[in-house]
Amino acid sequence: MGKVYIFGHQNPDTDSVTSAISLSYLKNKLGMDTEPRVLGHINKETKFALNYFNQKEPKYLNDVKLQLKDVEYHKGLYMDENESIYSVYNFLNENGVTGVPIVTNNNKYRGIVTVKDIARELMENNIETLNALYDNILNVLDAEEILRFDNEIKGNILTASYRSTTFLNDVKLNNDNILIVGDRHSIIEKAVNSKIKLLIITGNGEIKDEHLKIANDNKVNIIRTKMDSFHTSKLTLFSNSIKSILRNDESKIFRENDYYDDFIDASKKLKHNNYPILNSKNECLGLIRITEIVKKNNKQVILVDHQEKEQSVIGLDEANILEIVDHHKIGNINTNNPINFRNMTVGSTNTILYFMYNENNVEIPKNIAGIMLSGILSDTLCLQSPTTTNLDKMVVENLSKIVDVDYEKYALEMFKAGTSLEGLTKEEVIKSDFKSFPVLDEKIAIGQVFTLDVDRIFDELDSYIEKLEEINNKDGFKFIVLAITDILKNGSYLLYTKDVKKVLEKIYNVEDIKQGYYVDGLVSRKKQILPAILEELN
Repeated sequence: MGKVYIFGHQNPDTDSVTSAISLSYLKNKLGMDTEPRVLGHINKETKFALNYFNQKEPKYLNDVKLQLKDVEYHKGLYMDENESIYSVYNFLNENGVTGVPIVTNNNKYRGIVTVKDIARELMENNIETLNALYDNILNVLDAEEILRFDNEIKGNILTASYRSTTFLNDVKLNNDNILIVGDRHSIIEKAVNSKIKLLIITGNGEIKDEHLKIANDNKVNIIRTKMDSFHTSKLTLFSNSIKSILRNDESKIFRENDYYDDFIDASKKLKHNNYPILNSKNECLGLIRITEIVKKNNKQVILVDHQEKEQSVIGLDEANILEIVDHHKIGNINTNNPINFRNMTVGSTNTILYFMYNENNVEIPKNIAGIMLSGILSDTLCLQSPTTTNLDKMVVENLSKIVDVDYEKYALEMFKAGTSLEGLTKEEVIKSDFKSFPVLDEKIAIGQVFTLDVDRIFDELDSYIEKLEEINNKDGFKFIVLAITDILKNGSYLLYTKDVKKVLEKIYNVEDIKQGYYVDGLVSRKKQILPAILEELN
């Protein structure tokens, strides 16, 4: 199945983060390979809880869109730049592909070569020079090594096709020459005395001992092949290193982290079939061919504490949702296949997870019990929220025994750490726990700030209202309501954008509601604020 990502909603709160971690631990104990992730910045309260119980913060997950690394392409399909044209051509035929990426000896990408490139180079260009490795020449010509002084052979190719007297009288040889000749000893003698670069003897021809001695003294490379001179001349050019015909085209390159849909759009414009895939270090990973894309391994995900598409990760439609564990109303997420769906009317996702641990006979370790306890206390305001159930209370009692803490004292410490507004911008305060909800063809947003220092916000009330209007216009909401919840008073002060004023007046039966209107006992966005707004809008 591969890696499975578990995450909560955007603008993660303590229940969202801790339930992702807790469920991941459970799933891994049951044999899955999962990893908890977060979709946004972790708030102070959550940081306090994680630090208190020595738990690492999950990594950030930007999206779950399909990437090229998720597509089954020709991984490991590439060739070294020093390979011969002959080897590359055979490689293309053997693998049934029409192109192959070319790399350096440390796997850095150099370019791509296709069958058409090879044909064009050999048909259209008058190639008379050789730039090849000695070993490549041996392999291409199925030859044997006689004398070797250079591992790399460079020079102009000549074939001794004239009469011996004509060749001896009219052809000048030097160190830049590569001579193809049969057992014509007078020409061989001239070649080794002229200190040519390479002597290729065809037809398994003989070479005299005196000529070998001269060649050895003059450091003339010699190989011998059983092929005749015609076929040797034809194939020698195929010994050239593939880098000699390389044409680097940057527009054909894609990276393993590129999005699949971007790749498809680009390929339609480029109209190629073969595309090298690189990593961030410019190392080649293989080749993707448009005509052979069959299997795509979409990201595997499990959602906790949400089931609204607007609250989830970018690219969720491209992922395979395996499971949802949540305590909110049924949302608008669709799946292609049946999934495990766990939804209960409790105050926290972690309450549900407690029962899942018990059902699977998995012991809850102290650090996991601690963060689960933190998630429940956070979402139920230490069991004071109207969303609290008897099940939440029972689970809190049991988890408290595992971690050996006074949950009321611990909750107050956690709330104090989390409600400090010190160092936060107004937008960070507003979006510390901020969720959007679809309403017909529009969307609304409800934020909630839990604090023990309400005066800090009211000292800059006008600035907060301006920031709400700015966010509303920028993000395209119908309106925004922000509940400033005083934990000790067990009630909330309402801030809002102008378009929701009349809605709030009807809900709370107020003739002219003012910014900062206080509602005693209002502490739950899910059970008190959102349902009232939706009912009024409908």
